[in-house]
Order: sequence, then structure tokens, then C-alpha cells
Amino acid sequence: MENLMQLLKNRLFLMLLLLINIGGTIYGYIWYKSQLAITPPIFLIFVPDSPTASLFFCFVLAAFLFRKNIPLVEALAAVTLLKYGVWAVVMIVAAWAAGDTLTWQQYMLIGSHLGMAVQGLLYAPYYRIKAWHLGVVAVWTLHNDVIDYIYGMHPWVSSSITIYIQEIAYFTFWLSIFSLLTVYVLNKSIRKREI
Repeated sequence: MENLMQLLKNRLFLMLLLLINIGGTIYGYIWYKSQLAITPPIFLIFVPDSPTASLFFCFVLAAFLFRKNIPLVEALAAVTLLKYGVWAVVMIVAAWAAGDTLTWQQYMLIGSHLGMAVQGLLYAPYYRIKAWHLGVVAVWTLHNDVIDYIYGMHPWVSSSITIYIQEIAYFTFWLSIFSLLTVYVLNKSIRKREI
């Protein structure tokens, strides 16, 4: 465990992880290009969920490289990386269960989104999140769910599972709660370390 903790704060590792996340963030925004093109401007910030989560984490990693903390951004990153990392994997697997064929791109998305969820949690000992930060993140995250499923701005899902959009909305709401609680519990229970 101590070796992992040393690796996580290694400058070279942090730079490599930052570069990977920058690349993933850019790819993610490109992935949403078609949906963003038809999204009303007022909702633009709420549509590209996964790349925005990894963008938050890019700021966290950049701050860590300077031995700094940005607790509100750490909270945003931790919660949204977990939520959208899990959400994307579940949607891809659900589409496969409904009859879709998995391509190399779906396998890549499964791997990258699992990586998102894991990396956000691994850095929990280095976060300096307070309860009010998670309160702000709860408002952001749940508001995003309302925009996604009341106003219909949710990320596009496979046509094989669009008939289950109400169930997806219900799952997404509880995934938000789970993600918030997970980060809260980790933040309270894990021994804090210096980056």
C-alpha cells in the first residue's frame, strides 16, 4: 500500500496521468461534438459529463504538481469521476445485454471509464474536501441530473436501451447519491497524506 501511495504522488507519474487525462478530456469533448451542436446554449455546460469530470481532475493533478490543493475542484472531480465512470460502463453493458455488439471502441470506453472512477478514488488521501464542498457538488450533480432527464439533455445512449430512459434516470439519480456518499465516507475515514 505504501508503494502505491508513493507512486501516486511521484512527479513523473502525476505528469503522465495529467497528460492521459488531458488526452481523454479532449477525446471526450470531440465524442460529444454532434450532441453539443444541437444543444441549446443554456445547457451546453451540462451535456459533456465524462470529459468535464476528467477536466476537473486535470486541474486537481496540475495543482498537485505544484503541491497545492483545490478542495472544491477535488470534490467535483472525485464525485463526477466515480459517477460518470460507473454510469458509462453500465450503459455500455446494458446496451450489450439488450443486443448490441461490442466494438473495440466500447471496450476502450469501458476501460477508460473504469480508470476514471478508480483514479478519482485512489487520490482520496490527498484531497482536502470539507462538508460544504460536497454540499456544493451535490447541488451541481443533482441539478445536472434534472437537466439531463427533465429537460432531455442526457448523454445519448444506444437505441437498444432508449426505451428504458426512465429507469436510466432513476439509476442515475441514485448513482449520484452513491457517489456523493462514497466520497464523503472516504474523505472522513482515510488518513490524510501530503501530496
